[in-house]
Amino acid sequence: MIQLNPNLEIGNLLRQARTIAIVGLSPKVDRPSNMVGRYLLDAGYTLFPVNPGQTEILGLKCYPDLSSIPEHIDIVDIFRRSEDVYPFVEEAVKIEAGAIWMQLGIVNQEAAAFARRHGLFVVMDRCIKVDHSTLL
Repeated sequence: MIQLNPNLEIGNLLRQARTIAIVGLSPKVDRPSNMVGRYLLDAGYTLFPVNPGQTEILGLKCYPDLSSIPEHIDIVDIFRRSEDVYPFVEEAVKIEAGAIWMQLGIVNQEAAAFARRHGLFVVMDRCIKVDHSTLL
């Protein structure tokens, strides 16, 4: 997919999305994933924490994997190392998520290509909190 104006497309994604699963959401308040999660909750999104080591984060039920979430997910926001992303992208394709978002510093071209081949919108190496606050 050729992006003529990625900021416009990302802004549209963030405007249309309602549900966001955060893979690797940390219960520690000083972690970037937790700060982003709090921001997205305050912005009105419905969040689904994905962290197999936790039962609850930010007062929300925590899920062990994407397949356990009982609702459609518009954006899968990934806070994992670049080399660990691919299985989460495969699972996002399986659950028919709308988009993959790899946070700032996370790049996996192979996973991105797989997601795009299956019709998912892909954002890499960008912070969803920063983009939301600047584009909307």
